[in-house]
Amino acid sequence: MDQSLREQVLQRVRAEIISGETRPGAMYSVPTLAADLGVSTTPVREALLDLARNGLIEPVRNRGFKVADPNLDELRDLFDLRELLEVHAAVLLASRPDRTLDGLRPLADAIKAAVDADDVRGYLETDRRFHEAFIAAAGNTVMTETVMSLRDRMRLYGITTRAGLERQAASVPEHYRLIELAAAGDVEAIRPLMRDHIRTWEPIFIEAIRKTGRESARGR
Repeated sequence: MDQSLREQVLQRVRAEIISGETRPGAMYSVPTLAADLGVSTTPVREALLDLARNGLIEPVRNRGFKVADPNLDELRDLFDLRELLEVHAAVLLASRPDRTLDGLRPLADAIKAAVDADDVRGYLETDRRFHEAFIAAAGNTVMTETVMSLRDRMRLYGITTRAGLERQAASVPEHYRLIELAAAGDVEAIRPLMRDHIRTWEPIFIEAIRKTGRESARGR
């Protein structure tokens, strides 16, 4: 039960941070968050420690956990590594004669439903589950774990801006196309699609983080 609660807390806080809903410098208190969610402190503490290991928050003695400042250099590095690994995973999947794509289409449908409902949190979670399942289907467990760790460290600032919302909508048919190309074994077509699917987000995130930095500087 605590494991399930830990995952629920982790998903909520991670979504708040990576979307920019909770700003840099904000504090998460274990007792306060546990009371807000109506759960014990144990799953909350474990979830926050997981997020701290990913660099999204920092422990502050006797206070809780502080949301870390986003770092543009780290964001670029994360995009580089994600492109390298996720494109490779897509190629591996399309190349596998025994590939299994069961479950991917319902996840693509869930992404579309979240976009249609303007549910950004729902989009973040269903998109994460789609990519985890897609990469896992390539058959390399270590690569799947590595990619998901990279994704969970990435700040998705700007996802609720006009450009971010437009990009969410544009990504919907791309998920279905990725499934089609993987099923067809089309290695040559899946490679650029996955690259663009990842990289098109980069200028949106960078601009939003720069804007956040300017606003923070004016506020000091």
